[in-house]
Amino acid sequence: MASVGVAEHGNSAELVTVARDRRLLDRRRIDLTESDLPSHPHHHEGSWAVGRYLGTPGARAVSLEEAVALVERVRESAARGARASLDALAKAVDVPIVSIALRACPTLPPSIEECIRDNRAQTVADSVLYRKALATAAEARGWSIHWYDPKQVFLEAEAGLGGEDVQPFLQAMGRTLGPPWQARHKLAAAAALVALAEPTATR
Repeated sequence: MASVGVAEHGNSAELVTVARDRRLLDRRRIDLTESDLPSHPHHHEGSWAVGRYLGTPGARAVSLEEAVALVERVRESAARGARASLDALAKAVDVPIVSIALRACPTLPPSIEECIRDNRAQTVADSVLYRKALATAAEARGWSIHWYDPKQVFLEAEAGLGGEDVQPFLQAMGRTLGPPWQARHKLAAAAALVALAEPTATR
């Protein structure tokens, strides 16, 4: 069995799949939305709709209604992209995937409009949208969800290795597939290792 660790950035993400025996099975970058859609509709178009950042390059007049509708379009696109990406991954690896590890989401206001109006929420709402799209697609496949804290996940992975220094371990893991193997790949791999140690990953 295996787990997928995710390190997302905007509407793209690095997926790193690790087997229970700690073999690196797959590493891939995915884009969750179509290229004609904005990657940060809460933070950009939403902010413009309520009067933020209108003096910045590229800013334009957008109504709040238009901004909310745009977020919905991006959400639907991300849902499709997440389903297709996880389907392709599951077909590509020869080990059953049982879990996915995603960065923990902060609590946000319940509606799109409230997220847009809230100065803190609009800065993180887009990232949360993409993480939740992947979580929903994973749950539909029967995978368990592990929410990780990037500040703790390397220590947790180290504990799962019996106290072994995790950084040399991850560096050696990356050499099995070759470059690229960067900080975000190591983060995703560490998260996958931690998820595999959870009791739900033994299903």
